Amino acid sequence: MTFAIARRALTVLGLMAMTTAPALAEGSISVMSFGGAYQEAQRKAVFETYTATTGIKVDEQEYGGEIAKIAAMIESGNTTIDVVDVDAPTLLQGCDEGIFEKIDWDQIGPKDDWLDGTTSDCGVGTIVYSTSLAYNAAALSDGPTVIADLFDTAKFPGKRGLWKNPATNLEFALLADGVPADQVYEVLSTPEGLDRAFAKLDTIKGDIVWWEAGAQAPQLLASGEVVMTTAWNGRIHNANKEGQDFKIVWDNQILDSNYWAIPKGAKDIAASMAFIKYAVEPEVLAGTTKYIPYGPVRASAAEFVTPEDAANLPTSPTNLTVALTLDNAFWADNGDEIRKRFTTWLAQ
Repeated sequence: MTFAIARRALTVLGLMAMTTAPALAEGSISVMSFGGAYQEAQRKAVFETYTATTGIKVDEQEYGGEIAKIAAMIESGNTTIDVVDVDAPTLLQGCDEGIFEKIDWDQIGPKDDWLDGTTSDCGVGTIVYSTSLAYNAAALSDGPTVIADLFDTAKFPGKRGLWKNPATNLEFALLADGVPADQVYEVLSTPEGLDRAFAKLDTIKGDIVWWEAGAQAPQLLASGEVVMTTAWNGRIHNANKEGQDFKIVWDNQILDSNYWAIPKGAKDIAASMAFIKYAVEPEVLAGTTKYIPYGPVRASAAEFVTPEDAANLPTSPTNLTVALTLDNAFWADNGDEIRKRFTTWLAQ
């Protein structure tokens, strides 16, 4: 799709919204997301341009990702949110429990344009982010280059930061131990594979500083408390905007996604679908990358991303060399049991 064609498509979409639904042009749609820099990027790239195109005001709400908040609203019989941004575990749970409406993909577009793992019966992918290894180049000029370096305390002595969660850590452990990305969950699904992942973590257990909130990872790097840490790529990017010189090791990054979903009982499903369709148009998706380094979920959006912005995206071809997509279904099925073992392991 060329830039001109895409622009015409967005113009037609806007004209259709204004000519076929004049009543909505004077109305509003309620959209709930995660706040912070992420929602600010959505505001600039999606909400404001949607209003400019259709005349429909976006009434913004914020939450912390709690599915209970969505469920309580639905159970009250008064669904006041039209569209909500959710993470993958929330989408899986909500879809299973009937909290979200089914998506009419005929209205959205061909699924073969979406990246793996970003389409669902109940949700439409919006961004791709990654958990990656990062280090402070100001303190470590010759830094790590592969995920195996996270476990190499001889070559890189010192503390390393890890998210206090078995998810991503067990995957990183197997990747560093030589398991190919496309076999990680097959191996992790076996007792032997789980033992192997914990054994790999054992090799650095005494050198781990655990972080629980995303903001802590760059803080650990900045303070020099750790020589490297796993982190969410957006947090590292924001730290660099504030003057840090952090580097991301894209090798074996672990990808995850957020999704647009429609809460059960939304007052106007057609209006909710129209908003989502607009929000995931290729040029609109690319627009988000100007404000936050999360990758577009559609392959056709790549041509609208500037080379400067692409350099910071987990989905950029130069960064997407060896990557693993987090299998949220695996964690939904096995997470409780593995988390119990992880908690016991931490206490030993």
